[in-house]
Amino acid sequence: MIIGRLSRIWRFPTKSLKGESLAEVDVDEDGVRGDRTNAFFLSSEGQARTGKTYRGKENDRLHLIGDPGAVPALAAEKSLVVDYRGGQRFFDDAPISLLLDRWLEALSAHVGYAVEPIRFRPNFFVTASPGFDAAERDLQGRVLELGAVKLQVRYPIERCVVPNYDPNGGEADARILRFIAQQRATWMGVFCDVLVPGIVRVGDTLASH
Repeated sequence: MIIGRLSRIWRFPTKSLKGESLAEVDVDEDGVRGDRTNAFFLSSEGQARTGKTYRGKENDRLHLIGDPGAVPALAAEKSLVVDYRGGQRFFDDAPISLLLDRWLEALSAHVGYAVEPIRFRPNFFVTASPGFDAAERDLQGRVLELGAVKLQVRYPIERCVVPNYDPNGGEADARILRFIAQQRATWMGVFCDVLVPGIVRVGDTLASH
C-alpha cells in the first residue's frame, strides 16, 4: 500500500531547540544521524524537574533558538540553571517521529489556518496519497518502507502543550492541543523504530506492506 511521498525532513541537533530542514539524511539504527544528540538539563536546586531535560514546557521560546550558547541566559531570565550534555540520544520515546498531512486536515479546518507540521517536530512529514485515510492506530505495528529505510511503527504520539507554540514566534494557540485531546485522543503522528538503516530523500515513497 502506497501511503504517500516524503515532503519534508527535519533534524533537531539539540532537543527542544530549533530544527534543520534537510533534502536528504542518513538514518542509522538509532535514528536520523545527528538528531537530538544534545540536550539541556535543569540543574537548579529546589526545582521539581531538577536533573530532567529543559523543554518547551519550561520556556516556550526554546523552539526559536538555533544557537545552544544562547540557552543558559534564556533560562536565567526565569531563575533557572541548565547544563548542556551531548554524546548520546535524547529522545522522548522512539528514535523516529513521522507525521502525515492528512492527520492535520481536521485540525487546520478547526482553527481556520493551515497548521504548520513543524509544530509537532517530526523527523519526516509525508504528503498522503489520494484516498489514504488510515489513522495513527491503524499503522501501529506495521512495517513501512521509506526510500532505502525500513521502519516499524511503535504507536501513536501523545502530544503535550508544545504544538500550541507558534513556530514563527507569535502567540500560542491553545485550540490546537484542545482539539487534539478532544477529537484525536491526544494523538498526532507516530513513533517508529528503525529496522533497516539507509538514506532518505525528499520525494521518496512511503509504503506499507
